[in-house]
Amino acid sequence: MSTKTISLDEEAYERLKSHKREGESFSDVVKRIAGERSWTEVAGILSEEEAEELESLVEEGRSRSRDRREQIDADVRDVE
Repeated sequence: MSTKTISLDEEAYERLKSHKREGESFSDVVKRIAGERSWTEVAGILSEEEAEELESLVEEGRSRSRDRREQIDADVRDVE
């Protein structure tokens, strides 16, 4: 993997350093702060019940999307 060298003023460096966790590189810190999350970082945030409820809501949304898409397809066929 290639690397890039960047310059930070003292304040920026100290802020970045304050976010650094044990065993984490500065590259890891930047990726985490910049919003790149891995599944290992979010695992366990929801309880099993919350995860099941979220999964159900997502499936309901997908079902409504399928229904809307099918209705639009039917409407288009009727116009043709």
